[in-house]
Amino acid sequence: MNIASLPRLLQWGFLSAFSALLAFLFLEVRLPGALMLGPMAAAIVLGVFRSTIHVHRIPFGFAQGIVGCMVAQALTPAVVHAFWSRGSLFVFIVLSIIVFNCALGWLLSHSGVFPGTTAVWGLLPGAASSMVILAEAYGADVRLVAFIQYLRVVMVGFFASLVAHFNIHHPIAGKVFHWFPELSLMAFGETMAIILVGIVAGSFFRIPGGMLLVPLLLGSTLQAGGLLSIVLPGWLLASAYMCIGWTVGLRFRREVLLHAGRMIPQAFFSILVVIAFCGFLGYLLNRFLGVDPLTAYLATSPGGVDAVAIISASTNVKIGFVMALQLSRMLLVVLIGPLVSRWVADRVPSSGTLVPEKEGEESGK
Repeated sequence: MNIASLPRLLQWGFLSAFSALLAFLFLEVRLPGALMLGPMAAAIVLGVFRSTIHVHRIPFGFAQGIVGCMVAQALTPAVVHAFWSRGSLFVFIVLSIIVFNCALGWLLSHSGVFPGTTAVWGLLPGAASSMVILAEAYGADVRLVAFIQYLRVVMVGFFASLVAHFNIHHPIAGKVFHWFPELSLMAFGETMAIILVGIVAGSFFRIPGGMLLVPLLLGSTLQAGGLLSIVLPGWLLASAYMCIGWTVGLRFRREVLLHAGRMIPQAFFSILVVIAFCGFLGYLLNRFLGVDPLTAYLATSPGGVDAVAIISASTNVKIGFVMALQLSRMLLVVLIGPLVSRWVADRVPSSGTLVPEKEGEESGK
């Protein structure tokens, strides 16, 4: 099947139809995050078959802004107060994740499981763009680093969705999804304005994750002050979920998979270890602080932030708590993750380092 030979418009049509089919099937089995996971799975298939289409950064930024506003709806003053009261706990959990991932990356690199410093840069959960740039500077295999980062986002998304679906101890009914609710045009316009501000500010100031963070912070602040009410109809949320799923999925190119072929089992197992460790931290939250199991698991999941937010929004968890911990992880990884990874990479023997070919694509989050 030669997807690349088809006109781009036909490729988009095929991707849309395949995405709708998979999303429908996932919804039928009540898989949380189905409206993102279906398009993501469809996009992975097209990417592997060398599709020539990709999602432009502006619609992707708009989709992130929508997710940011969705999270802002849940960040009530009570949630913010809980965040500040547990700030030290969140910092400890995030630092544990960073230290564990860097130690695992050093162990895998030092033992020769991955070439050079590839594992150090590939396993840190978040700040993927920074990791890819620094990986190239250290002579790591950039394509393999990017592949591990993309694979992490996909695996975390699907595992989190499956855990939410098969949550045995605390059965959860999915939230009602209103496709075409009645809405105020004024409130809808104000919401769109917040998203546009996020796109402009995130691009102009080059804020890591700014297209999601700016609408989240601005929207939650204005909403808490009673200055506006965020309005996000179901059709708009579904479009954002689809766009994010496509963006991640289309990055899985056949060339990258062939290049990383013999490393796929090691990458898969390494990410499973990371997910298991974060799940253990979630267990500790449940065991000692009484946080319900699904909320604790999603809160400690190792990224991406937008995927976890989408899955959390489709289940009855404490999304404010989940996103407070997720945002803490994102911010700390951006601030200190590259420094810690660089310190670890300096202590990896350079004998096994591969010098990669130039790679044009960078990872998203």
